[in-house]
Amino acid sequence: MSNPSKSLAVAGAIAAALTAASSMPAAAATKEKCYGVSLAGQNDCAAGPGTTCAGTSTVDYQGNAWTLVDAGTCADIDLPAAPDGTERSGSLEPQERDLPA
Repeated sequence: MSNPSKSLAVAGAIAAALTAASSMPAAAATKEKCYGVSLAGQNDCAAGPGTTCAGTSTVDYQGNAWTLVDAGTCADIDLPAAPDGTERSGSLEPQERDLPA
């Protein structure tokens, strides 16, 4: 393979790698952890003590279990009120509500 061909092949490989790498962080940056919005067993991870990861929450809207949502939408997700009538909302930090007994 001649030098110009090698240079072109290397440049193409670098361009492809940069394109793939630059699209991954952009996709990840459009999501954020939102606590207290998932149904039991549908969290993405971190459901508090005694749980391991995804799908381990045991209570609907468990305050210490998160799911990934579109960035900027966490606090705007419509949630039903708690049984005592208290309003619920998503949070970017773990919450002390709706925890398993």
